[in-house]
Amino acid sequence: MTAPVLPGAEPFSHDATPAGPAVGVLLCHGFTGSPQSLRPWAEHLAAAGFGVRLPRLPGHGTDWRDMQVTTWDDWYAEVDRAFHELKAAYDRVFVMGLSMGGTLTLRLAERHGADVAGIVLVNASVKPDKAALKLLPVLKHLVPSVAGIGNAINKKGVRELAYDRVPLKALDSFAAGWRAVRADLPKVTQPTLLYHSVTDPVVHPSNSALILTRISSTDVAEHVLEKSSHVATLDHDAEQIHAGSVEFIRRVAELGN
Repeated sequence: MTAPVLPGAEPFSHDATPAGPAVGVLLCHGFTGSPQSLRPWAEHLAAAGFGVRLPRLPGHGTDWRDMQVTTWDDWYAEVDRAFHELKAAYDRVFVMGLSMGGTLTLRLAERHGADVAGIVLVNASVKPDKAALKLLPVLKHLVPSVAGIGNAINKKGVRELAYDRVPLKALDSFAAGWRAVRADLPKVTQPTLLYHSVTDPVVHPSNSALILTRISSTDVAEHVLEKSSHVATLDHDAEQIHAGSVEFIRRVAELGN
């Protein structure tokens, strides 16, 4: 039996009015995080008139032990389900994500091609940055979890609703997701808006450099976030991400102002 959903970790859904632009946006949260880390972004996109889906990934937003029985395939299946829901209702669908949410965003772009109108990545993760991760296949059988990676935020008084432990079986499954996404990065051809923090203790900026080097997109914009840590969507640069993503959608979808 899974634990109850933590207050604030609920998924978010908003349907655009018929008179609004026929654009849907899927937001993907990060590993051990919850929809709370992207809720202000989702609400900003909804206020701009777009249809929005921000699902809660399986095993997230409850108790870290619930993640031990979930995998990369489960997380991808949930965002893929939400993508198809938006695609059935809107002419164009954009996908955006933070950290592992960025990894999932790239996977959707790789698999769905032109059905994804454009992508926005924030401190996206595509590779292991610590040597100890090479030991995961063995460690996951010996140690159930390690200290959490949440709350990497510079802005005082702001906290991320994330687990204080990292379940190693789930992390090992995420590593398999990294490998699959990296191998298919050249399949990403969609317009891409990429944000990364200049200092990120969770996902090294070299992840963003690798993405920019490997994807095949020709419409690409990179923005360096000077004031924010890893969870930039709740940090000092959040408004820049919010406004920039709306401008990006309007430009790519040719919606005007």
